[in-house]
Amino acid sequence: MAYGGPDSLDDVAPYLADVRGGRPTPQRLVEEVRSRYAAIGGRSPLLARTREQAAALATRLGPAWRTAVGMRHWKPYIAEALDALAAEGVRRVIALPMAPHFSDLSGGAYRRACETAPAVRRGDVQLAFVPGWSAHPGFIDAVAERAGAALDALGDRRATTLVVFSAHSLPERIIDSGDPYAENFATSVARVAERLCLAGFRLAFQSAGATRDRWLGPDVAVVMGDASAAGYEGVLVVPIGFVCDNVEILYDVDVAYRGHAVRLGLDFSRSESLNASPRLVATLADLTHVAAREAGWS
Repeated sequence: MAYGGPDSLDDVAPYLADVRGGRPTPQRLVEEVRSRYAAIGGRSPLLARTREQAAALATRLGPAWRTAVGMRHWKPYIAEALDALAAEGVRRVIALPMAPHFSDLSGGAYRRACETAPAVRRGDVQLAFVPGWSAHPGFIDAVAERAGAALDALGDRRATTLVVFSAHSLPERIIDSGDPYAENFATSVARVAERLCLAGFRLAFQSAGATRDRWLGPDVAVVMGDASAAGYEGVLVVPIGFVCDNVEILYDVDVAYRGHAVRLGLDFSRSESLNASPRLVATLADLTHVAAREAGWS
């Protein structure tokens, strides 16, 4: 399961309406978001990348397993995917959010989308849910592999480059409610940094929403400014909060933050997205098997 994204520029307005729970979207925001998708090819790559991950997972699990893809805020919706599985005769479903750092606003929302789906409410399928998996050793290995390759590509510039780990910002009120998101983010970063023997690095948030809420920070752009002021010559962004290419990577990082780095006079680089990397797929397979065992299905 993933967040979802528009399949075309014409889908941007209805997609935003879905994200906003039907509340009207200011036209300026629709046009701003349309421009971002236009800059990365006119559509979200998220569905295609998630389907690639699902196909790789199916191959890894073997013929006894079936995989399907459902999205929270666009087609195919999670409820539609569950209905289709039930129609095929599937009776046990492991729900796997492609969001490693658990928050009630992410993992919790995926769980609620599953539990309220007609196929589940009717009892057509039994459901096992995979919680946050940001501390899974396989996930840490997968991120470290991609970040390490990006560091190696810097050569001599590595010594003057600040590594910035990023995750999607969320409203600050989640911390007041005891949500573990920020703590999970910090823990996974610390483990990757230890694996790579990083002496200096920063945590930052990105892609804050257009609401009146205060959002978690500092933003990546702020950290870039700090890096420039501290004498760094470059920044390497490792978007550890995302497991595949999407608009937050291809636009927010590759276009907006890259442009900000150029204005600051900083060299800019980014670690490759995990997408369907073998290490990530192996992690997903292990999470699936663990969930099946805990449900008493294997």
